[in-house]
Amino acid sequence: MKKNLFYYLFVVLCTATLFTSCSDDDDNGKNGDDQVTDISGKYKGSLVVSIDGSAADPVSQVISIAKSGEQTSQVVLSLKNFSFAGRLVGDIEVPCTVEEKDGVQSFSGQKDLKFTTEFGQALGTLPTSVNGTVKNGKISMKIGVTVALLGQTVDVDFDGDKMSGNESSEAKISDFVIDSDFITEQPVIDDENGTITFKVNEAATDDDLKALIPTFNISDKATVSPVSGVAQDFSSNKVVIYTVTAEDGTIKTYNASISGYIMKFSFEEWKTVGTDPAKHEEPLPSEVLASSVQGASLLGIFGWSGGFPVEKTDDAKDGEYAIKLVTLDTHEISSPFVPALTAGSLFTGTFNAGSAMSGDRLSCTRFGVEYNKKPLTLKGWYKYTPGDKYMNGTDKKNVTYPEGTDECAIQGVLYEAVDEEENSVTLTGHDINDSKYRVATAALSDGSAKADYTYFELPFTFLEGKEYDANKKYKLAIICSSSKDGDKFIGAGGSTLIIDALEVVGE
Repeated sequence: MKKNLFYYLFVVLCTATLFTSCSDDDDNGKNGDDQVTDISGKYKGSLVVSIDGSAADPVSQVISIAKSGEQTSQVVLSLKNFSFAGRLVGDIEVPCTVEEKDGVQSFSGQKDLKFTTEFGQALGTLPTSVNGTVKNGKISMKIGVTVALLGQTVDVDFDGDKMSGNESSEAKISDFVIDSDFITEQPVIDDENGTITFKVNEAATDDDLKALIPTFNISDKATVSPVSGVAQDFSSNKVVIYTVTAEDGTIKTYNASISGYIMKFSFEEWKTVGTDPAKHEEPLPSEVLASSVQGASLLGIFGWSGGFPVEKTDDAKDGEYAIKLVTLDTHEISSPFVPALTAGSLFTGTFNAGSAMSGDRLSCTRFGVEYNKKPLTLKGWYKYTPGDKYMNGTDKKNVTYPEGTDECAIQGVLYEAVDEEENSVTLTGHDINDSKYRVATAALSDGSAKADYTYFELPFTFLEGKEYDANKKYKLAIICSSSKDGDKFIGAGGSTLIIDALEVVGE
């Protein structure tokens, strides 16, 4: 399949709700309202997304057609909970005109739609068309989106059958059990939040966690993916997503995971994201680990060709791969969205590039994941090479080059996840170093050059007046950077930090 930037942009632009309108074909002599069969109802079938003719795997979907007012020749076509590439992207609603000939009802419409990415970046106005037919309760339809700038077309094909209206809407998982000596507490199902959590013995290895076999029941006449009785990979804190589809097409998802993260990161598994020039790799599990590459991958849009700040490397201490963090000197890029210095960073938590688009770069990094243990030590292996030219890019319009040598940073921060009013707390680049919710920290004291792999084992020290309380909720942030002052846009282009076998030991 031809790959370029559009593949990446399409996955993002689908997060918008589509509204397409079309006008009536008045006085054409072919379809008076009394001649058009009512096609309203729900249709269940298979949906396939194609890019320039290259199709993704089909997924089960339900679309609805409802009359717009009293006329059967005016309908609204709705596709709820549309998903693509494994992610939920929203609803499609399409008002259309219906014509009938020889027992076949045809509907069509088109409109130019404005799209923006999840980062708040405008993609422009894209022509969108809708065409389909219904015959004897069977529907065949296509939604097409054209990106003239890139010469690409996205086609969404759907084929299905009209439902009776008596189908069940229940989509639940019940009796979720894992038969293994490594399970210390059997899975608990939370239907309201769509989660399934269980506990395992810390002696369980990644290989053990890859072989766990859940068995469960689902609602009558519903379907589920993945199915019961098949081994699932829960290693490295992975979340397994179960998608249950009711008989009437109602979809409910469950996120199954180990309760209380086992903080072990070998960096052996990665995923490829996007297409050129934004195509890059991200470390797994993506539900736990985030990095600056999630925002910096867009640098290519602004003409950058100097690589990414986070990469997979075969210069590993253990196993086949390690993670490499590199500081990029990006001060010559004129766009106000690009800082003067882009440090390579890895952390537990999430990255929100939309904050950068609004000018608040420090809010991009949302540090920490839930952690229900008392952390004792942060350990692993690292090597570090500082860049040659130390710079201060705090003011991008006035970059200076003071005396100094760049240093790396590796630290852990345990903080309270709920405030005094029972609101959730998430620390960002603004307050990770001084928030009143911080409880304990562990930090590398020597961030200087290390030509060979060097072992570190950093004890967590509880801050004055703070102690661990098993009745409280906490988040744990592990933060690594190729430039310790990268959050201030101070460091050296080319500074390189390689980390392997990163682990938190807790009790």
